[in-house]
Amino acid sequence: MSWLSEFVRPKIRTLLGRTEVPDNLWHQCPSCQQMIFKSELEAGKKVCPHCGFHMRATAVERLAWTFDDGNYTRIDLPKAVPDPLRFRDEKRYSDRLRDARDATKLEDGLLVAHGTIGGNRAVVAAMEFTFMGGSMGAAVGDGLVAAAKLAVLQAAPLIVYTASGGARMQEGAISLMQMPRTTIAAQMVKEAGLPFIVVLTDPTTGGVSASFAMLGDIQIAEPNALIGFAGARVIEQTVREKLPEGFQRAEYLFKHGIIDMVIKRGELTETLARLISLLTANQAKAAA
Repeated sequence: MSWLSEFVRPKIRTLLGRTEVPDNLWHQCPSCQQMIFKSELEAGKKVCPHCGFHMRATAVERLAWTFDDGNYTRIDLPKAVPDPLRFRDEKRYSDRLRDARDATKLEDGLLVAHGTIGGNRAVVAAMEFTFMGGSMGAAVGDGLVAAAKLAVLQAAPLIVYTASGGARMQEGAISLMQMPRTTIAAQMVKEAGLPFIVVLTDPTTGGVSASFAMLGDIQIAEPNALIGFAGARVIEQTVREKLPEGFQRAEYLFKHGIIDMVIKRGELTETLARLISLLTANQAKAAA
């Protein structure tokens, strides 16, 4: 069989002009199971053209989609003390950080950049879920404080894309302290009279949803995004009741007044530009 596979088959393919099809041309929608060309998926901002399912996006993609013509300037964020508790479970925390940095090419789970949206200056912070589940440790807290300070300095609105499983357990109480720190960061922007807009993406849970993620002047969510604090199973076991259909999903929260709007990804940048223009209209008049 070896001479057939190693000699005859390649010769036949060469004669017929056949080539191997790369494995990375297609992506299967996790919702409807349809196969999608990756180029088509990227052009549609990772939204399934068949069922409209919004797939998870990276922080880098969020920034590119949000700013005018994809042009923005990233800022260097403060470097937090690595492994302050010398934590270890199945692996050392320092090893987990190294693996996450190698996989994502990021220092931690947050990116901050500034540029224009619809011609208006804006500062955007985007969380990266693939970096240890988007968990919030000291580095993320420092990054959000830096984003708030930059927004105040530039007199620009702050937009935050959330994507997180909550506090980073490997940093213990230090991670929990980021909840009040990020709340103060949001308050800094508001006290400066600047808009603070939060875009809740799938998933936004735990300590992130219990802090700055729910403090926006305007709360936007992507379709079907999971938004909540504890998991549905934990809640059901606690209250001893069956939860309603769609509980903790964006549409359910919008229906019950928890968030202000559910916006499709393809319409999000235009919506943000319009909101910034409306919310900063008085500032523009005062400057004139």
